[in-house]
Amino acid sequence: MTDHQTRSGLSRRRFLLSGAAIGAAAVVSTSVVSKAVAAPLKLEKDVVKLGFIKLTDMAPLAIALEKGYFDDEGLQVALEAQANWKVLLDRVITGELDGSHMLAGQPIGATIGFGTQADVIAPLSMDLNGNGITVSNAIWEEMKKHVPMEDGKPKHPISAAALKPVIDGLKAEGKAFKMGMVFPVSTHNYELRYWLAAGGIHPGFYSPDNVSGQILAEALLSVTPPPQMPATMEAGTIMGYCVGEPWNQAAVFKGIGVPVITDDEIWKNNPEKVFGVTKKWAEENPNTLLAITKAMIRACMWLDEGNGKNRAEAVKILSKSDYVGADEKVIANSMTGTFEYEKGDKRPVPDFNVFFKYFATYPYYSDAVWYLTQMRRWGQIPTGRTDAWYAETAEKVYRPDIYMKAAELLVAEGKAKKEDFPFGSDGYKPVDTGFMDGIAYDGKKPNDYLAALKIGLKGAQKVVGNAVEG
Repeated sequence: MTDHQTRSGLSRRRFLLSGAAIGAAAVVSTSVVSKAVAAPLKLEKDVVKLGFIKLTDMAPLAIALEKGYFDDEGLQVALEAQANWKVLLDRVITGELDGSHMLAGQPIGATIGFGTQADVIAPLSMDLNGNGITVSNAIWEEMKKHVPMEDGKPKHPISAAALKPVIDGLKAEGKAFKMGMVFPVSTHNYELRYWLAAGGIHPGFYSPDNVSGQILAEALLSVTPPPQMPATMEAGTIMGYCVGEPWNQAAVFKGIGVPVITDDEIWKNNPEKVFGVTKKWAEENPNTLLAITKAMIRACMWLDEGNGKNRAEAVKILSKSDYVGADEKVIANSMTGTFEYEKGDKRPVPDFNVFFKYFATYPYYSDAVWYLTQMRRWGQIPTGRTDAWYAETAEKVYRPDIYMKAAELLVAEGKAKKEDFPFGSDGYKPVDTGFMDGIAYDGKKPNDYLAALKIGLKGAQKVVGNAVEG
């Protein structure tokens, strides 16, 4: 591989494949057979450009490239960092990118027409967990007065209830409390809102006439690109943020802030990023999409293999400027089974970054439905919808059918085991009780779930002007 290929992110060799093609709808045996007898996919497109944002959870793309998994599928792949999530989505929609690392809510938001209208699908979930909420040193010093202690250290998880008196104090001084999140339909926005609301702090509504998300808000949330979070907080523009790694740990290393909670503590094993393509691209390139999905599944397997035995190598790869480009120590702080809160308060968090176990790569309909409930909760979906609508919308966007075809191929090739995948799943997880406020989530009953949440829209309620009606 040439230096130029390394810099541009091109795969290291290009296989010329021959043999019978396996159609997108092929029925593949799930028994393990010799790799030698597995017929190669006939690719509609073997040169592809895929986008990503400089976050550690882009790792499946980097590993699929570096470990030759894309090569094994006959793919020549260029990985290209994008400026922000909006640019990334726009470039997938226009075809400048064939597909991309995406926020789990992006394909859903696009499909329902919030912000951008486009049919985007997600055949693969890229990871679970991986985010944190960080506040500035000054905010933390005030919050800490209201945080229970255990063995001389703050007791985790830390509730936003400890932040409420700090916000009240700022309000009394005529000051607004401002926090950053990465995009209106990001996991980060919904996790931050969930944490705030669970602590009795209203994070604000959206409406068709006002998409600031700050209607009736006690905490003003706004968009900041992930790599800019630490500098924006250090400048005093925001007082805290919710972001993926390595940008929470960067605040610790810079000595400018304290991560107060991880998303795994807000919602245990929450889905975070997905791989997304337009529906049109998927229909025109079904085998190419299967090949990409196969390679990324293998990368996720490698990342979680042997209780994290490959994570140190993954950290070195991700630290390259072509990928995340952050200091190895900063990336390792969360990628290798620990997480540092206050400086020196490093704790074991073995599931902070999950890429394959717990069926992490399977795109569950129930995950898509949860994102839709949060869009409804905060007014991005302005009026009530039936449970059937939630299910139908989830099925348009999340595509476990494509995922399972890729899984079947990997099993048939002897590259994975049948038990690695949720064969027989209807796409819905069991009732989830892993939320910090103890409220159970049943993906088949989204309206019941919304009704159980104390803060947020439910039923026929809607935001009109600066008030909630209905």
